[in-house]
Amino acid sequence: MYIVISTIKNPKTQSFRGLAYLDPREVAANKLNLNYIGMDGNIACMVNGAGLAMATMDAIKLNGGEPANFLDVGGSVSDEQIMKAFEIITQDANVKCVLVNVFCGILNCATFARGAISAFKNATIPVVVRLEGTNVEEGRRLLRESGLSVISADGLDDAAAKAVAAAARQ
Repeated sequence: MYIVISTIKNPKTQSFRGLAYLDPREVAANKLNLNYIGMDGNIACMVNGAGLAMATMDAIKLNGGEPANFLDVGGSVSDEQIMKAFEIITQDANVKCVLVNVFCGILNCATFARGAISAFKNATIPVVVRLEGTNVEEGRRLLRESGLSVISADGLDDAAAKAVAAAARQ
């Protein structure tokens, strides 16, 4: 993963690398300053922070599921990046559920929730959301009152268990 990302981002290698060998989703994510790596599972992950992404994938595995990707949206993600990230992870035909695990420190939960509502409005698969951090109650309220069928989770293990169960029902 680090080799691919460093190859894409390193100005010295950009001039002689070909993008044809890369997953088009990785290229699209990179253009948006998102970190994406496709995997073979059926539960897509949208997370902010590489460590949280790794923990999320571990929790999915511990609950009997398989992660479909590593997607780190970062700490200052915009509405457009959230929408495009959702498009990227749902391009995978194997994805049966999306697990969003966001801890907002720099990013405000309400800000993330507004972008997520726009991104998830046309979702055809279950979306499980765990929000924690700055302004979490407002973010949860926005998601709850959005009219979308988002599955809320309390804690990472709860989110992973709900995502595995939702994917199994698809």
